[in-house]
Amino acid sequence: MTSTVDTAAPSRWAVPVLGFGTFAVGTCEFVLAGLLPQLSSTLGVSIGAAGQVVTAFALTCALLAPVLATATASWQRRRVLVLATGVYLVGNVATALAPSFPLVIAAQVVAAAGAGLFVPTAAVTASALVPEDRRGRAIAAVTTGFTAATAMGAPLGTALGAFFGWRVTMWFVAGLAVLGLLGVLRLVPAEVATPAVEGLRQRLAPLGDRRVLVVLATTLIAFTAVYLPYTYIGAVFGPATGGSGVRLAVLMFLLGVIGTVGNYLAGMLADRFGSSRVVASALVWLVVSLLVLPLTTENFGLATAEIAFYGIAAFAITTPQQHRLITLSPESAPVLVSLNAAILYLAIALSGILGAAGIAWSGPQLLGPIAAALAAVALLLSTRSR
Repeated sequence: MTSTVDTAAPSRWAVPVLGFGTFAVGTCEFVLAGLLPQLSSTLGVSIGAAGQVVTAFALTCALLAPVLATATASWQRRRVLVLATGVYLVGNVATALAPSFPLVIAAQVVAAAGAGLFVPTAAVTASALVPEDRRGRAIAAVTTGFTAATAMGAPLGTALGAFFGWRVTMWFVAGLAVLGLLGVLRLVPAEVATPAVEGLRQRLAPLGDRRVLVVLATTLIAFTAVYLPYTYIGAVFGPATGGSGVRLAVLMFLLGVIGTVGNYLAGMLADRFGSSRVVASALVWLVVSLLVLPLTTENFGLATAEIAFYGIAAFAITTPQQHRLITLSPESAPVLVSLNAAILYLAIALSGILGAAGIAWSGPQLLGPIAAALAAVALLLSTRSR
């Protein structure tokens, strides 16, 4: 059964506002890493313990995204988006008011539940609001918001925290959520035609398709490779930055900007050449950029060039992967996209674990080749899925 479209034509701003909402929820996750020293000092916990707030957020998104998407699959898309944004808003307000670290963790679990529901729902909704030949670009507009969070949201939030404290940053994130909520209410149609199936077994039936499983496995391994150097960017490029936080911020900002452009271009190329070809090309590019990474960590100019080269490939995978899943099983798009988002969050958590082990074993300079090996495995999986 398929819902009917609202008689009013969708606003041309509906897809961009979904991208802004993704920017809002993505900012929270990426800004947390920049706030760890402040959380540690003000709440009386070690840096290692403070880092568990990032783990809690990512794992909550990973575990709850497919469950919540399944539970709300028959709801109006705008209703789901409003619920997700509202839950995210409550979680961040609670974080800003939390008097202790355990309550910060609990509040971020709530915020993560909203984020885990919003991102895949926004991608599916954007895809349904445009003609078939523009779906890749629509998904790119949404996922570009997530990438832009690394370029603008996280640096700005970290700067606010440095000047005014981490609680002000959380109020800033909550303010972004309010703007996103108002945009969804005003610009996203009440009724959106999205494919739907009835019953949990039918919704999860695509997991019996080997192609779907291989695409999801590709997402997991590819983004573990992507986030290995990103998670430990300060350690990897420490010699090039000389320990300067300003230089490191420049590298992170450049990575976010380049990644945003790469993600959007990937959506356009997916519409023209097909998602599988774009993913394969991006993975080859990623392998090369990760292999040369150790040669660029001693000089800031080379580090800047490497960040630009790596950033294009790193974030050009996001949109085509979601597009591939929707194409494989359009009737189960909400569940599949939510599973892809869950796998992405698992990759972020896994990159932190593997990166820490890699640094302890061989130091940060070999994280690039380790990530390149993972990207090569992802390339083989992606090729098989075709």
